[in-house]
Amino acid sequence: MCGGSLYLQELYLGPNQLIGVIPDSLSNCSHLTMLDLSDNKFADFHPHVFGNLPFLQLLHLFGNNLRIESSSLITSLANCRSLTRLAIGDNTACGIIPPSIGNLSSSLTFLYAYRCRIKGNIPSEMGNLSNLVEISLYGNELSGNIPSTIKQLSKLQALDLLNNNIRGSILEGLCDLNRLSFLLLSHNQLTGPIPECIGNVTSLRVLNLDSNMLSSNIPPSLWGLKSLLALDMSSNYLSGSLPLQIENLAAVIYINLSTNQLSEFIPSTIGNLQNLVNLCLAQNKLQGSIPASMGSMLSLVSLDLSHNNLSGVIPKSLEALQHLEYLNVSFNDLSGEIPTGGPFKNFTTKSFMHNEALCGAPWFHVPPCHMVSHHTSTRNKVKVDLFIVAGVVVFIAIVSLVIIYTRCRRKENRAVGVGELGSIVRERISYYEVLEATEQLDESNLLGTGSFGSVYRGILRDGKTVAVKVFNMQSEAVFRSFDVECEVLRSIRHRNLIKVISSCSNESFKALVLEYMPKGSLEKWLYSHNYCLDALQRLNIMIDVASALEYLHHGYLTPVVHCDLKPTNVLLDEKTIGCVSDFGIAKLLATEESNVVTNTLATLGYIAPEYGSNGIVSTKCDVYSYGIMLMETFTRKRPNDDMFGGDLNLSSWVETSFAQSSNEVIDVNLLKLEKGEQLNKTLQCVSCILKLGLKCAAESSRDRINMKEALAELLKIKHQYFSS
Repeated sequence: MCGGSLYLQELYLGPNQLIGVIPDSLSNCSHLTMLDLSDNKFADFHPHVFGNLPFLQLLHLFGNNLRIESSSLITSLANCRSLTRLAIGDNTACGIIPPSIGNLSSSLTFLYAYRCRIKGNIPSEMGNLSNLVEISLYGNELSGNIPSTIKQLSKLQALDLLNNNIRGSILEGLCDLNRLSFLLLSHNQLTGPIPECIGNVTSLRVLNLDSNMLSSNIPPSLWGLKSLLALDMSSNYLSGSLPLQIENLAAVIYINLSTNQLSEFIPSTIGNLQNLVNLCLAQNKLQGSIPASMGSMLSLVSLDLSHNNLSGVIPKSLEALQHLEYLNVSFNDLSGEIPTGGPFKNFTTKSFMHNEALCGAPWFHVPPCHMVSHHTSTRNKVKVDLFIVAGVVVFIAIVSLVIIYTRCRRKENRAVGVGELGSIVRERISYYEVLEATEQLDESNLLGTGSFGSVYRGILRDGKTVAVKVFNMQSEAVFRSFDVECEVLRSIRHRNLIKVISSCSNESFKALVLEYMPKGSLEKWLYSHNYCLDALQRLNIMIDVASALEYLHHGYLTPVVHCDLKPTNVLLDEKTIGCVSDFGIAKLLATEESNVVTNTLATLGYIAPEYGSNGIVSTKCDVYSYGIMLMETFTRKRPNDDMFGGDLNLSSWVETSFAQSSNEVIDVNLLKLEKGEQLNKTLQCVSCILKLGLKCAAESSRDRINMKEALAELLKIKHQYFSS
């Protein structure tokens, strides 16, 4: 191999069905930088082959039948001083992770050695790999403690050690990793308490500590992780109670605290978790009633409160949970009538077993509820009336105190807005399921292509139609794009942002499974001869986009800049509701007012001047792009149209028209749709919208309004001209 290609730099041979031994002649390819042999059936190799590739940056061997002598391989790879990605997962490794792992390239950022049957301890020398971003060692036979040197990996974002035999306590040193987003320690033999300092890791998105032997109370600081999306601490020995502060987990969509020893009451503040999709508190010692406030958790799909000591009635407020598909309150001491409205009409007796005092409809297989007699005595009626009056007086007093308290608190704290949850994030989908859904990525299912890949229409096994975004794996930029898009989409939820359903990721194939938008892009509707949007439809879509941006910039804990806003990235659902998509080059900022410098540029014509010339990115860049798109939507003129050049651009063309007649720039299709007085109203409306577009697309970022102001002005325009 490489006999006539000594200067070969990149070689991708996976996934295929290649068998046999990886040839020694690969060592002749001394200029190789990228070597991907993943997802084949190779059975053996000599470790020194890779040690003779000094420029190697990426080595993917995962998904083969290789019997890897881990010490020899890692020692050999110490000669590859440019190595950044090493993936040997899903093979059979002999032995341990040797101390020589500390001699690997200081550039190493990704280490994947999952499901390799690696034994022994994690060596302390791993702390020398100061640039590591992800460590995935799950599904091995590792034992011993987590080394204290892990805290030296200041850039670490993901630590996945689940399904091993790791012992000892959770290191307090992990609290020093201020970029850590994923901490996965499930299914080990960890003991002791959860560190009190865990709340310091404010970057955490997923915290999985389930199936260990952790004890003591849950530390109060944990409830301050406002960006946490998933929390699983089930199957431990945790005790204590759930605090009122649980409501601080503003972004969380998954909580599983089942099979512990939690006691006391479920706090009513849990009803403030508006994004929560899955809540499991089963098999604890919880008591008291089910809070009626749970009826406010409108995103709930699964609720399990079984095997506790709960009493009282099942709140009728739960009938409002229209998305609730699974409910289990069995093995408690609940009483009274089982509600029948909303999702309850789909539940069976399995949801309510072993609550002897429950009654209700026949399909629940519980006794019927006895009707209250109408012949109540006068004396009892008086007692009831007095009781009601007393209750009303107490209620008014409590409400008054709450209002006074709330007003005082508002002077001290400003509430943080939380986006609306749009969909359930399913478990990761396999490569073969992606192929099955898209008919082997058949061109007949192709919806479109872009700089980072292609989008296909697919049908999952449950019959759901989806859009599958398959990333082009020939460029390192694609890895960054996929990682960025995953980070953004798994962290944000809003009705006007494209919703991620699942993902597929291995070292040679990456795809996102997204909500399918049947009406395609705004671009298609603006420039096709077969489609046309009226003024109100266009305005509503731009309000949808403004709502999404207002959330990204101001309503999420870490402001997000989309960086590539344009009509092709605005998709329309069956009701023509607009959703912003394609977050491949998005940037996360520290604060709303901050900016970053980047070399990544977006689409010409939509780029803010400071972004295009100096690479400075801030939320005002999105405002500029939005202003351009707003003008484009109502003029039907692309900013990179051939007519523009020199000093003439879309903004100057629109601005100049106001000195003459705004009719000259408005899309003629809008003028054809209206007549008489309605036409005059439409012209006035569009003129106001174009002026707003100019405010957003001001040359200097200091002169631009923000998205809160833009959204408020659009809503005012809509109310003024279309309320009738």
